[in-house]
Amino acid sequence: MIFNIQAADKGSNARAGVIETGHGNILTPIFMPVGTAGTVKAIHQRDIYDDVKAQIILGNTYHLYLRPGTGILEKAGGIHLFNGWSRPMLTDSGGYQVYSLTAMRKLREEGVKFQSHIDGSYHTFTPENVMDIQRSIGADIIMAFDECTPFPCTYEYAKQSLGITHRWLDRCIAQFNASEPKYGYHQALFPIVQGSTFSDLRKESAEYIASKNADGNAIGGLSVGEPHEIMYEMTELVCRILPDEKPRYLMGVGTPANILESIALGVDMFDCVMPTRNGRNGMLFTLEGIINIKNKKWEDDFTPVDPKGSSFVDHMYTKAYLRHLFISGERLGPMIASLHNLTFYLDLVSRARAHITEGNFSSWKNQMVTKLANRL
Repeated sequence: MIFNIQAADKGSNARAGVIETGHGNILTPIFMPVGTAGTVKAIHQRDIYDDVKAQIILGNTYHLYLRPGTGILEKAGGIHLFNGWSRPMLTDSGGYQVYSLTAMRKLREEGVKFQSHIDGSYHTFTPENVMDIQRSIGADIIMAFDECTPFPCTYEYAKQSLGITHRWLDRCIAQFNASEPKYGYHQALFPIVQGSTFSDLRKESAEYIASKNADGNAIGGLSVGEPHEIMYEMTELVCRILPDEKPRYLMGVGTPANILESIALGVDMFDCVMPTRNGRNGMLFTLEGIINIKNKKWEDDFTPVDPKGSSFVDHMYTKAYLRHLFISGERLGPMIASLHNLTFYLDLVSRARAHITEGNFSSWKNQMVTKLANRL
């Protein structure tokens, strides 16, 4: 994997780059639609290609391991041949999912024993088998196995957890280096910075992760309930330490405003379920602000969903029609809303890239953040 920075903003740490992978190039900054189980919920692959114009999507090791399982994925020739996605993919290691199963897992130095949310069966994730599972899945970018700390947590817990994450990383790297890709293309391993909201722990973790000289680096354990100001503070601290010449991935973030602010701090890659999850519940993101399409005020509004948007959704469907679909319980409503939101997110980072290249990202970002917070 190769990362080249092509432009940098004059008034911030934002940069525009390109990541080269075995399944194509990724122009950064980039947003990755979440395809947890090998598909982006309620969106046809054709639309992800043609309208959303996604350059990379995310899958999840925990879910793909449980179903369909690595045996099926290996028989298919890897995730790309299994789901028909020919562009780059990234897999989250499953650490966050294990973190969310607090009542159904036991964490030890060896790894994590957990119960499947599907059938209650017991399984164990270790740094070693998580690397092997991700080799079998076949994503272009794979994540180290870590523990995601909750918010809030004590300093003592965060420090202990950080030690486990760093020791697990060393085991991940050893197993990764001792194995080979299964499908004839390079896989890149990204370590994950942890440390909760404690500056000294974040600094320690960022320095440790930077010392591994990985193809890229991730920032985890944020956007888990902490105030946005603290998230930005931790992100800025970590970005100052992680090497400039490697892509930086802020995991699980976030709102459109979160993304723009984090781009300004030096982040290159993002993922979040918000555009699809909120879309399924009737929340639409637009260039002028946020719409709850279920509100009665849109009942007879025959204007486009987002008059300034770039998607065919923005101009094919009116607010009144989309509201009608939601109120009627038609499945098409959440599908259109999800497609609109994903297209909006990808268009937003594309606009950010253009402004970085032009050198006026900061002024544009400040105007956009205000607009994006409007409740229409």
